[in-house]
Order: sequence, then structure tokens, then C-alpha cells
Amino acid sequence: MFTDIPDDVRIVVIDDIAANVRLLSSSLKAFGLANVVCFSDSAAGLHWLNNNPWDRLLLDLDMPEPDGFQILEHLQGRDRSRYPVIILTALTDASSRRKGLELGANDYLPKPLDLPELVLRVRNCLRLAQATRRLQVANLDLELQVLERTMQLQESYRAAIRALGRAASYRDNETGDHIHRIGDASALIAQAMGQPVTWCERLRMAAPMHDLGKIGIADHILLKEGPLTAEERRVIMEHPGIGYRILHDETMDELTEMAAQIAYCHHEKWDGTGYPRGLRAEEIPLEARIVALCDVYDALRMPRPYKPSWSAQRAQSFLMEQSGQHFDPHLVQVMQGCFEQIEQYFEQSKNTPGQPASDEISNQQG
Repeated sequence: MFTDIPDDVRIVVIDDIAANVRLLSSSLKAFGLANVVCFSDSAAGLHWLNNNPWDRLLLDLDMPEPDGFQILEHLQGRDRSRYPVIILTALTDASSRRKGLELGANDYLPKPLDLPELVLRVRNCLRLAQATRRLQVANLDLELQVLERTMQLQESYRAAIRALGRAASYRDNETGDHIHRIGDASALIAQAMGQPVTWCERLRMAAPMHDLGKIGIADHILLKEGPLTAEERRVIMEHPGIGYRILHDETMDELTEMAAQIAYCHHEKWDGTGYPRGLRAEEIPLEARIVALCDVYDALRMPRPYKPSWSAQRAQSFLMEQSGQHFDPHLVQVMQGCFEQIEQYFEQSKNTPGQPASDEISNQQG
């Protein structure tokens, strides 16, 4: 009768009448269920259930404490489909049946028991529990496959984002170290602010996209070595909007949305004198305010054809002088606690001298 049930299925019987326990145990074993654990002491039975694996419980209700109702209360957190309970009791009144079922019993059989019926119900419940287990294992396997595929797609997406960031840096003759430092420094500041880990990592990925819009600027302007004319400066100032239009899409995810906002707003200033929209204070997205701070600091610390690298002290003093004007004063304060780590990024990856200036520094110099 139980040929389709695994041999290791464990049936537990709790009944304070020893004769009932012996009868149930011998009946189940006669039908092929050899792994039967029996208790006439309900407290010992409950303790065993809480500390051992089991598959099916046959439970009497009318027992010394803990009685069957109390045991059901202790077991309410179980998965009822995987760990079914059949109540076996002489308490056949409607209120006792309802209470037992409300407390989590799967089935209810009155005493005196019809043993063939009991065996059939045990078999059916075990088959249902086994089917539930197989379905849960199959679902878990499917979820793991979906998760693995999702991670692969996410990594492919991140690789594409990194490629776009590198494309922007090569377009402007920047180095990969520069854009990676900005990502790392931005994530560091966000972490110091107490932002969620997922947000910080998203910022690390999105920050290198800040100058993507320079892809749309003509070479004779973007790569010009001398001072820019007013018209050329106006053209350069279009790159935030170009970057936003490249990245913005109705179906974009959180990473692309963050990258789009950074590209669009990283030249805005706290006092409203930035571009392209003249946003001020907290109208500027937080991610753009953080990247603006890191971009300027990194550019100041990099050597340029017309200037040597600024010292850390001089660059840090400049940021503090611009607190409340160019930069969010709270972020400047947070960044002060991060300068040591940011300087370590420079020690780990120093840029090659002779690079053209970013437009941020060009604006400051011009």
C-alpha cells in the first residue's frame, strides 16, 4: 500500500493511552511504514517534535498538559502541506473539531478508530506531502535557474554600462582610472551618509556615465586645446542634455535612471548658478550632487598641460570654500571624513600627466 512512499518517512504518534499507541504502531508497521515513533508522554512527544525531523503526526486531543490543542498551538508555524497532522480523539463534539482544525490540523478521525480508514488517510496525506515536497524542490530549482539567468543578464547589463562609461572617457581623452575613481569616491560618500548598500553600489556603477553626453560634441570643440569661444562654450554646455537623452528611456531600470539623472544634473550648482537648468539646492538629485563633488575634486588632483596637479590640501580647501555655493554643504562635510580613503584611490591608480582638462576645470580656469 505504501510502495510509492519513501522508506525513511517518519510517522509520530502521541496518545496518553499506551494500548492505543501500541495498536497504532503495529497497524502502521503492518502496512509497510516501519519508521514509527511513539509517545504516551505528551510533553516528551512535543519536545521530540521540536528537535527532530518528522513527516506525519497522529495526535490525541484529550491528554494531560500539554494536551493536543496545546501541541497544535506549538506547531502552528509549520508548513501544513509538508507536515500534516491527523487528530485521533474521542472528543467528537463540533466545537472540538473546529478548534482542532483552526489550530492547524489537516484531518480529524473519531475514536474508536476504523484502522483501514486511518491507514488510507495516512497514505493519502503522505502522498500529498511527497507531491508538495517534489513541487517545492522543482520550484526552488526553477527559482535558482531564474536567479542565475537574472544575474547573468545583470552582469551583461553592467558590462554594457561600463563600456559606455569607457567610451565617454576615450571620447574626451580621459582615463579609465579617472571615471572609476569617481565611481568609487561617490559610493564611499554615499555609504558615509548612511545610504542603503544597493543604492551605493548603483551609484558606483552609474557615476562613470556622467560625461557620456560628450559623445555628441564635435571634435573641433571637445578636443580644442586653446580657450573656448562663447559659442563653443555654449555647445559644450549641451552635453548634459545629450547624455540624458542617450540614457533616458521609458523602460529603463533604476541604474539607468540614476545614470541619466547624473549625466543631466552633475553641472548644476547648489546656489542655482549651474547648468543646463539652473537647479538649486535639493532640486538637484542627490546622486548628481555627490558625483559633481567627486568629479571636481578628482579633476583638481589630476595634472593638466597648463597646470600641475593640485595638492590634496589645496583641492580640499577649494571644496570647502565652495560649500553652499557650488556644492551641497552637507556633502562637503561628509566628504571631509572620506578624504583619506579617496587619496588612497589616487595612490592605487595615478593618471598619466598631460591629459586635456575636463570641462569642469576648463570652466573654472576660463
